[in-house]
Amino acid sequence: MSKFILPVVILCFAALCQGAQPIVDNERVTVWDAVSTQADPNPIPSHNRDFVTIYLAGAADGAHKKGDVIFAHNGAAKLSPGERVVVIELKDHPVPPLPNKSGYPLAFPRPRVKKVLENNRIVVWSYAWKPGEPTPMHFHDKDVVVVYMEDTALKSTTPEGKSTVNEYSAFQTKFNLRDRVHTETLVRGTGSAIMTELK
Repeated sequence: MSKFILPVVILCFAALCQGAQPIVDNERVTVWDAVSTQADPNPIPSHNRDFVTIYLAGAADGAHKKGDVIFAHNGAAKLSPGERVVVIELKDHPVPPLPNKSGYPLAFPRPRVKKVLENNRIVVWSYAWKPGEPTPMHFHDKDVVVVYMEDTALKSTTPEGKSTVNEYSAFQTKFNLRDRVHTETLVRGTGSAIMTELK
């Protein structure tokens, strides 16, 4: 029986040696969520494309804090032990924003939004929902990577009045396609997110 177990054990160790695995991988982005440790200080591979690093948990040395966002053209994310990050590698597959024919404003900008950075590849912004205060009905003209910074329960409502409650855990990351119209309302607790819209 041991001859069947040994190859499985070898494969498991091989998988561990590969470092962090992508949580999203499509034609536009590859996304990792990883924690730097003393044993594995940089678990995410180096990049030969533009990439965005979003810091979810800061390090004891104070190099970065929660919510910091850095854009780089290539190389590896700068991590200190204990830091948790989401890294978004931008693939060479640009998709122009959709013309807004919805009659509603774009998702960004909106009241109380904070623009974090913008260049020819992306616009990054952060937003905190307030309980019971719906966002303006808005149109998403760009694909977006959303990183939820706390446990977040949002009710999404379409112009037709159809509502869905979506539950997100802290640091959960999602890739959402463009061409959506809705309003969002925080239905429980606190909630904020960092959005990376792709140009």
